[in-house]
Amino acid sequence: MKAAVAQSGPRRLSEVVDAAAKVFARRGYHGAATQDIADVLGIRQASLYYYFQSKEAALEAVCASGVEDYAVRAQKILKGNQTSSEKVAQLVFHHLAPLAERLDYTVVFLRERRFLPQPARKRIRAIEQRYERIIQRIIEQGVSSGEFRADLDTRMATLALLGLGNSAALWFGREPGMGLERITQSYVDLLVRAFRVRH
Repeated sequence: MKAAVAQSGPRRLSEVVDAAAKVFARRGYHGAATQDIADVLGIRQASLYYYFQSKEAALEAVCASGVEDYAVRAQKILKGNQTSSEKVAQLVFHHLAPLAERLDYTVVFLRERRFLPQPARKRIRAIEQRYERIIQRIIEQGVSSGEFRADLDTRMATLALLGLGNSAALWFGREPGMGLERITQSYVDLLVRAFRVRH
């Protein structure tokens, strides 16, 4: 968030946010200190305040970075020419991909965002809601085209997709034989079978 983060070079700022995500994922918000983030970066604690005004600002930056990427990717899927089933598959893939690429961000977003002050939670929630609306519009496209069931509750379907995707972050890496590709395919099969018109 621009109001919370001091101006700096984009590459260096991304490194600082990565470090914050790593620390918050491992220690939790209350167990982490700005000194921990500075130690990961190899800088003095005082230098960290050039990037963030507070630990709360660092947490907000991590949460915002994670969810904004979801919304951007979903918007691209919405505008595509694929079938609705294919779009749902892409949504699931992009929702789960950060488990391998940016697991720290996912863990922090799911577990720690509740500790943000109310104004910051509202800003993060606004991005979440935009992501949810895009997913719901994709599912509504499938209903309108006749590909998905006419009686499908698109809001519940949206929440089901998000619930499945988010739950994987809590056990990913601990289930033998459950790699990202297998999880993604299993989730796509479950959702698309539930959404499609039954013949």
